[in-house]
Amino acid sequence: MVKANSQDRVLAVLDLFTEARPQWSPEELMKELGYTRPTLYRYLKSLKDSGLVMSTRGGRFALGPRVVEMDYLSRRSDPLIATATPHLERLSATHPCTALVVRWYGEKMLCVASVASAVNPVSSYPRGRPMAMGRGAIARSIMAFLPKPHLMPLLTRYAADLRSVGVGTTSDEILATLKRVRRAGVAVAFGEVTPGAVGIAAPILDANYPIASLCITIGGQHTRGEMIDRISLEVRAAARQISSALDEDPS
Repeated sequence: MVKANSQDRVLAVLDLFTEARPQWSPEELMKELGYTRPTLYRYLKSLKDSGLVMSTRGGRFALGPRVVEMDYLSRRSDPLIATATPHLERLSATHPCTALVVRWYGEKMLCVASVASAVNPVSSYPRGRPMAMGRGAIARSIMAFLPKPHLMPLLTRYAADLRSVGVGTTSDEILATLKRVRRAGVAVAFGEVTPGAVGIAAPILDANYPIASLCITIGGQHTRGEMIDRISLEVRAAARQISSALDEDPS
């Protein structure tokens, strides 16, 4: 077993802060991570001094203001956001929807930019909220373009979710569905992530590898078969334009 270095152990503290568990006490952190009290407090002091965590009432800890600053810098510096924003604005101006870009990293999907034009948007995932990997058009638009060695562990991990939304009951059936998505260049899902919402997503590729997904979520009452086909073409074309622009970006 490779022993984690101190940087990894500090990052492990940050990894524990989630939407479901946004605050932790030192005792809870020690129990979860197995660190000694002196070690944990040394890490907490470093994180607190850098602004990555802060103290809250009752001696608990939460993520700190440096995270907000980093989010601002990410918005300003991410070429994907800069390239995709005009497409998000155009798509949302054309349809009563939420248009969003979702980054794929590790085994997570995260909304990094969105523009909503609907009066009551039907998206469950604003910027910064991780998304489910086994459900929805965004997940399938990414999975369909992953190399098989990267894809198969995900199929095993999320098999129950994929089966529950009708993607397939066996690995072969799921792979066949993903091959159809790859041929079409776009995935469509009905109410799998947000009830009543239709998701239409296409991958953003870097050297044919999916790094993100462009998606429209729109209320089912606003869509018909012909409109879904038309939006699918628009989303696929926009995703390809973003991919090409990123390839040409010298930065």
